[in-house]
Amino acid sequence: MVKTMNDVFDQANELFEYTRELRRDLHQHPELGYHEVRTAGIVARELGQLGLEVTTGVAETGVVALLEGSQPGPVALLRFDMDALPIQEETGAEFSSLNPGVMHACGHDGHVAVGLTVARILHERREQIKGAVKLVFQPAEEGLGGAERMMEAGVLNLPRVDYTLALHVWNERPVGWVGVTTGPLMAGADIFDVRIDGKGGHGALPQESVDPVVAAAQIISGLQTIVSRNISPLDTAVVSVCRLRAGEAFNVIPQFVEFGGTLRTFEPAVREKVVERFSSLISAMAESFGCKAVVNVQRLTPAVINDPAVTARVMQAVQGIPGLQVQSDYRTMISEDMAYLMEKIPGCYIMVGSANAEKGLNFSHHHPRFNFDETVLPNAVAVMVSAAFELLK
Repeated sequence: MVKTMNDVFDQANELFEYTRELRRDLHQHPELGYHEVRTAGIVARELGQLGLEVTTGVAETGVVALLEGSQPGPVALLRFDMDALPIQEETGAEFSSLNPGVMHACGHDGHVAVGLTVARILHERREQIKGAVKLVFQPAEEGLGGAERMMEAGVLNLPRVDYTLALHVWNERPVGWVGVTTGPLMAGADIFDVRIDGKGGHGALPQESVDPVVAAAQIISGLQTIVSRNISPLDTAVVSVCRLRAGEAFNVIPQFVEFGGTLRTFEPAVREKVVERFSSLISAMAESFGCKAVVNVQRLTPAVINDPAVTARVMQAVQGIPGLQVQSDYRTMISEDMAYLMEKIPGCYIMVGSANAEKGLNFSHHHPRFNFDETVLPNAVAVMVSAAFELLK
């Protein structure tokens, strides 16, 4: 196996210029979810040149291709997300975004480039594949329901998928690091919107009003007790208020306050407890201040949970790649809609370190200065190809 993995790693490095050129072109032309028209066109072109069966327009802008091996066997789905974010780029890179207010600030440009390189290597080695590889280039991962739309379009069928794989270049860890974790890897995410209604009035006459600002301030502080007092210290949860709007004048107590944010959990039972306490605490505290609360909690994604059997095989494959340090117990509270596919089909999501502090390439994901060390690209290609081969050998 080591020899095979060395061969794959060498081939990934030989294709580095191809991968990097694709990544930089995509980075200069970022597109938001369901608007990845140019990106999808490049994906379809590159896959079509390999002679693959390509389907476009899946969930609006998604692209799917089937690569069949030389012998019958299982089907492995490899997913690569394509969408950018509504952020004005501040990296100063020579290949910075040409689309004002839109930026690849999460690394999806790298994912697409990696996916197309993986397709080239797998196509060249298709005689070694027992089964088939379904290459899925997904739109709208960034909270817009792209994975669910792809599933509704039948991406898990025709042919039926047996395994799922995905990866993420990861600026929280340096180049050369790989995270392959059994069980929960990424948190499930809920989003919430809350409105606290009071009685407005003059800022100099608070006794004549029911102040929703004071109520909201106490509620926001009180929400942090959910994690510290209602969730076991051995479990994990996050409650973050990220948006707040109240009033427009310096001398007017407003009629209402609105705030919103996110809840993050790994386990279903913990999520249920957090959501229950979140709603009941807000309602009770608002009432104690003479206010009324309207609470809306919406599930965004479930947790990404790596299947133990699939992950063990991926770990075996990745450990054979030279120069990579593998961590088997990494977790993050970031969420990912790949979780929907992995709820239905066993799979493994892999994190691939992409930061380089010495080069200043260590800003976090979704930051205006986010950029990654492009030497991660061959690493990511080798990881995905090796994992796919392990599942289809």
